[in-house]
Amino acid sequence: MTLAILGASGHGKVIADSAEASGFRHIVFFDDAWPAISMNGPWEVVGTTQDLLLNLESYSSVVVAIGNNAIRYNKLNTLLDAGAPVVSVVHPSAIVSPHSSLGVGSVVFAGAVVNAGADIGAGAIVNTNAVIEHDCVLGISCHISPGGVLAGGVRLGERVWVGANASVRQLVSVGDNSVVGMGAVVTRDVAANITVVGNPARPIKIT
Repeated sequence: MTLAILGASGHGKVIADSAEASGFRHIVFFDDAWPAISMNGPWEVVGTTQDLLLNLESYSSVVVAIGNNAIRYNKLNTLLDAGAPVVSVVHPSAIVSPHSSLGVGSVVFAGAVVNAGADIGAGAIVNTNAVIEHDCVLGISCHISPGGVLAGGVRLGERVWVGANASVRQLVSVGDNSVVGMGAVVTRDVAANITVVGNPARPIKIT
């Protein structure tokens, strides 16, 4: 199996490592900084986004490795519109319930747990040791950072970022494009397009 990863980043290294552990044997990167960037760790960077789009038939699988939710969303849509064979990558040590749903182009890293009834949208990142409890719903291109915990029935809008070791109480909703800061404890609904921090989490003004 040949995997093309779009985005030669540190995040991309973790996807490549997870993919290797899952059985992929030939992995290459594409990045718009090529040819200034020619390697990403032990993996070769061979072209730009446009190069990938022109050579999709050469790859059995494609995934986007960009941490920024909005950019990842746009790149994923570009690939899907072009008919790319976009896949999800799940590290073999992750636990993903067969009774959950994982959207195309999502990645689930080592030690993460996705429990029964969870519905994860396309292009999501479920990072190392994150927990997505039963019946959670995540919109497209969300990112749950390492150690993040969503209790049962949490609903996230599109492109939500939950920071490392943050927790969201059961049945709470977080609106589109909002950010839950590192270590925050969210106990009530969060509106769209804001950042919340602290315990309990409260909005802050971004200057």
